[in-house]
Amino acid sequence: MAAPMELSCWGGDWGLPSLHPESLTVMAYAKFSGAPLTVNTINNSWRASKGDVPVLTSEDIVISQPAKILNFLRKQKYNADYELSAKQGADTLAYIALLEEKLLPALLHTFWVEAENYCSVTKPWFASRIAFPLSLYLPGKKSREALNRILLTRGGPPLYSLTEVEAQIYRDAKECLNLLSKRLGTSQFFFGDTPTTLDAFAFGFLAPIYKVCFPRVQLQEHLKQLPNLCRFCDDILACYFRLTVSGHSPAGQDTADANLQKLTQLVNKESNLIEKMDDNLRKSPQHPPRNLTTLKLAAGGEEGSPLNRLSP
Repeated sequence: MAAPMELSCWGGDWGLPSLHPESLTVMAYAKFSGAPLTVNTINNSWRASKGDVPVLTSEDIVISQPAKILNFLRKQKYNADYELSAKQGADTLAYIALLEEKLLPALLHTFWVEAENYCSVTKPWFASRIAFPLSLYLPGKKSREALNRILLTRGGPPLYSLTEVEAQIYRDAKECLNLLSKRLGTSQFFFGDTPTTLDAFAFGFLAPIYKVCFPRVQLQEHLKQLPNLCRFCDDILACYFRLTVSGHSPAGQDTADANLQKLTQLVNKESNLIEKMDDNLRKSPQHPPRNLTTLKLAAGGEEGSPLNRLSP
């Protein structure tokens, strides 16, 4: 019997199982490959201070970083790429490199550097899930790390100012989205009808851009002009995470089912009560029927009927 595997990752919101791209990538790959992961979302956890989320634990093995986690799952015979050809495997590596080089800087900027987004969405959301006093420190630390990473990889000549760097990373990100849209075309997934590693990485990068409600949304606006990429995210949420485009989860469905069951029980009780009342009335002494006043339709015909006015 295989050892149990647990994945610790950031939780979700806005209809996503996680807001964290790396966590989303691993969660999606586990769904695609059938890996039986137990997912533990961070909730005021000290693990967040180490920055090693997502992290996979299996007995005495602890693995962080998406690429290493996916390699471990493949070694456990949970492989989403077993039907790929050598060329498709090479294409997978090329497109993942493209995502990390062209799209990731703009994704980091949108979440952690863009001031309005960071102050109104990112900082309060992550701080609410980190233990005090780290909640006062860690979001700012992650914001500084994101900016340093962007400047380190994209801030060399001829881009010297932050404004020039920001303009360039968003141009690159939009070009990357266009290439992904062209590669996906009308297919359900990037290599046909079965999701693979590339689909997991693409979903992890695209879904937060697509779903999170930011005040500054230039990258989201461009993504929404590419309907096949939006459909790609919606299909994965609906098919593999049982989340609809509006964000309803199985828990919400369970609540609705429970409420429906309670309502059904109440209706049955009322029906039984009415039947008993009818039985009592039939057994009681009969009174002569009263003359009922005949109601006449209004001049407008049936449209004036009280019954019709009550209709929707």
